[in-house]
Amino acid sequence: MAIKFQYNKTSLTNLGKQLKIRQNALPTLKNKESALRVSVITAKAEAQAQADELESKIQEYDYLAALWNELQPGLIRISDVHLKTVKIAGVKAPQLEKIDFELQPFNAFAAPAWYADGIRILKELSTLGIESEVSEERRRILEFNRKKTTQKVNLYEKVQIPGYQEAIRKIKRYMEDEENLSKASSKIVKNRHAAQEEEEGL
Repeated sequence: MAIKFQYNKTSLTNLGKQLKIRQNALPTLKNKESALRVSVITAKAEAQAQADELESKIQEYDYLAALWNELQPGLIRISDVHLKTVKIAGVKAPQLEKIDFELQPFNAFAAPAWYADGIRILKELSTLGIESEVSEERRRILEFNRKKTTQKVNLYEKVQIPGYQEAIRKIKRYMEDEENLSKASSKIVKNRHAAQEEEEGL
């Protein structure tokens, strides 16, 4: 990215300000990137642990597979999922607060004895599944923001800061050259005047 500038003091001042802003922001961005990197690893591990637990529970209740056909359809359903927003390293991410289950009334005496356990198991599996989905979404959001922060760190560190420093160096060199030329030309003019005066004096 080429930095546009002019060879004057105003441009030099503006570039100096922009450089300072980026140099001051860089440590904060690097800290944010590190925090997000750790948060992504944590969220990934959390989502994986929940997915593994869900898989393990499904296998644990595999012996009940034949009984699920006896379960009254629509007996239990999820009516609402409550999420809250948490800030992780300055990034808003979802977190599961609670799940509302809606249970249809049933005759406990006429229904099979295992219904109560079946409902508890369904709630448990549903909760694990939703928790795993929310953790995966949180990991995805954090990963996306980590990549964006890494890009910004690289942009500042490898492109903009060196670019501004180079532009400032060029302007300073140009202004020094201008000053030296101005001094040299005034010296030449002064010497010519002195030589003319000397000639006129003769």
